[in-house]
This record gives sequence, C-alpha cells and structure tokens, in this order.
Amino acid sequence: MKIKSLAFRLVAGAVLWTVAAVVAGGILLSAVFRSYIERAFDAQLSVLADALVAASTVGADGELQMGHGLNEPRFDQPYSGWYWEVMDDHGPLLRSRSLWDQVLSPDLRLLGGGRLQQLEGGKPLRIVKRDVTLPGSDKNYIFAVSGDRAEVEREIQTFNVTLAWALGALAAGLVIAVLIQVQYGLQPLRRIRAALADVSSGRADRLAGDYPVEVAPLVSEINTLLDNNAAVVERARTHVGNLAHSLKTPLSVLANAGDDPKSEGPLAETVRRQVANMRRQVDHYLARARTAAAGAILGARTEVAPVIEDLTRTLTRIHAERNIEISQNAKAGIYFRGERHDLEEMLGNLMDNACKWAASKVRVSAAPVKGRIRIIVDDDGPGLGAQERETAFRRGKRLDEEVPGSGLGLSIVKDVAELYGGRVSLADSELGGLRAVLEIPAAEAAAAG
Repeated sequence: MKIKSLAFRLVAGAVLWTVAAVVAGGILLSAVFRSYIERAFDAQLSVLADALVAASTVGADGELQMGHGLNEPRFDQPYSGWYWEVMDDHGPLLRSRSLWDQVLSPDLRLLGGGRLQQLEGGKPLRIVKRDVTLPGSDKNYIFAVSGDRAEVEREIQTFNVTLAWALGALAAGLVIAVLIQVQYGLQPLRRIRAALADVSSGRADRLAGDYPVEVAPLVSEINTLLDNNAAVVERARTHVGNLAHSLKTPLSVLANAGDDPKSEGPLAETVRRQVANMRRQVDHYLARARTAAAGAILGARTEVAPVIEDLTRTLTRIHAERNIEISQNAKAGIYFRGERHDLEEMLGNLMDNACKWAASKVRVSAAPVKGRIRIIVDDDGPGLGAQERETAFRRGKRLDEEVPGSGLGLSIVKDVAELYGGRVSLADSELGGLRAVLEIPAAEAAAAG
C-alpha cells in the first residue's frame, strides 16, 4: 500500500481514530473500575467498622470491652494488612492481634475516613474510622478499621491487563474490518484502473461493466472522452487522405507535363526534379501525420506474425525474377501496440530494402524483449559501412541510383518508429549483408473469453 494512495489515507485515518478511541476508552474504563473497586473496598471496611462498633460495650467499671462480633481471620494474623484499633482522647485502648506491637496512627483523630496510611515498614493501608459515644459512657471513642491497599491494586492491575488485551483485540479487529472495507470499497476504482490498462494495451476500446452509482458518471465520462478521441483521430485521418488525393493529382499533371517530349529543356528538367522532390516530401509528411494520428488512438494493437506472413508472400511475388528466398521466424501471440498500417509501413520498407539488396536470402525474425518487440531483418547483400548506415536514414538519400526507390524508406521507418517510442538501427548481418533491427512497443495479448 503506497503512502500517497487513497487506500493508505483511509486506512491511516481509521487506524489513528481507532487507536485514539480505544486508548481513551481504556483510560476511562480503567478509571471507572478503579473508582468502583475503591468504593467497594471502602464499603467493606465500613461494614467491618460498624461491626466493630456493634461488638463494643462499656462495662460497669467504665472500661471498654470487646465482644466477638468480628469474624475476620485476617485480624488475627500478624501484619496481615487488616487491622482494627480503638482509642479515646488518651490514646489506644484496644487493637487487633494483627497489629502486634504497632498502632495504626499516633492520632486517629487527624485522619479522614478512607485516607491512606502506612505503618513503619508495613503495607499501604486504607483506613475507615468512626467517632462513637457508647451507651453507659460519656467518652468519645474512635473506632478504626484498615485493609491492605495492595489487594485493591492487584484487582485493578488484573482488570487493566485483561482490559488491555480485550481492547487490543478489539482494535485489531476494527483495523482488519477497516482494511476489508477499504479493499471492498475501492474495488470499483481498481476495476476502472484495470479497464483503462486494457484500453491502453489494446485489449478493449471502452470501459465495460457495471459500476456503483458514485463512480458510474466517471466511467461514462471516460468512455465519452475515448469516443471523442477516436472521432477526432478519424476526422484527422480523413483530412490527411483528402489532402493526399488533392496534392497527388496536380503533382501528376506537373509530372506528365515534365515528361512530355515536347517539353524538353532546362525548364522541363527543373519541373521533373522539383515534382519528384515534392512527392517525396508529401509522402514523408503524410506518413508522419497518419502515424501521429494513429498513435493517439488508445487500444490500437496488431499481431506481428500475420503482417510478416502477408509481406513475405507479397515481396516473394514482386521479386520472383530474382529468386529471393524469404524465411521468417515470428512467434505467434506477439502484438504491436499500434495500427496494422504503420507496422506494414515499417516492415514493408525494411523487407523491401533487404530484397532489393540481397543476393539470394532474406531472413525475418520477431521476438518479445522486455516489454518491446524486436524485429530483425537480415540479408546476404553487400551490406553498408558505418558512415553509409548513418547516411541511409537521411530523408531522400539514395545510396545507389541504380536500385529503384524514392530514398524515403528508411527515413519513414525511423520517423514512424520514433512516433511510437521505438527505434531502428543497422548492423552487420550473420548472412554477410545488412541487418536492420526494429524495436517497437508491445501490447498484451487479448484476454481469453
């Protein structure tokens, strides 16, 4: 999940909110439980203090006497943390056996009910006291009962651990639920991305399928944009074709006039030369315009092997008198991300040049290489030197005037390939002649079904 993705933002926001809510809820629950436990503990001490008062009487001699009203064995265990003590204005009168040789406080009158107290070297205590005047006496007695504070803390700690595990599990469950919700909620956007990838790679020409009402307008707008783009490109193609026809007719008239025997002379030669130059320029720029328009179409794709097979049959017939053997090795299922006409334009020029210069053999192979298609055209002709290979790509440049052609073939191949983000290069062939290497973008094969 990428940091800048929408899914990360949704999950991160939900996680932060969940953690904050769980932590705040845990603190609140812990505080409520602590308050409850402390009140329950104080209530228990209060009950014991009331029982202690109820078990106390004043004898005929005015001395305080203690009955057996407290049934708490911890009061008999030395330093158990559970103590009781009774005192008057002169000091302690009675105390539990658990206190042994100590007192709860030098002066219980200074302690408030529920206040913490710690004996010397002992445990932290919570004390509840009663100021009582017993029947048969006019003295004011202070009854105090204490309990071990550690018991409260142990219960609170146990609760907090359990609460932490429970809230941790709850938070993990909420985060997992958020992840599932985000994954499910963003699924339509992933489907749109996959559909756009299909359009870009040529497997589809529009976004198909049913989408939620929230994203359906987006899909509709994208399809409208794709349709408008295709319509604009088609109009551009039509204009290019019309321009080609409108230019070729007057050029043909001028060419015929220049070839007329009655028009021999410097002017006729100039007309023929300029008409040939104009034809080359028109063919060159019309090819560029047509390719640029085709490249703007999303979803264009062409299988390479059938194009090579068709060109092989055609060129074999054209060069039949020279007995040129054209062999091919193109894997099936390789698709060019572009239009068939442009692939035919590039391969046709490369293969035709090879046939023109070959002594007897031309070999064509095509294979995928790292997301691209590499097409190699070899011949057993005379080949070209390094300087001649560079010159061969110049527009209108012919290396041998005796070989028919306009000098635009390799230039057009180079321009068309570059418009598609590809390239063409020349090298020495294993057959002894020239090798032309064409690299063009590949499209994925259409999905089955």
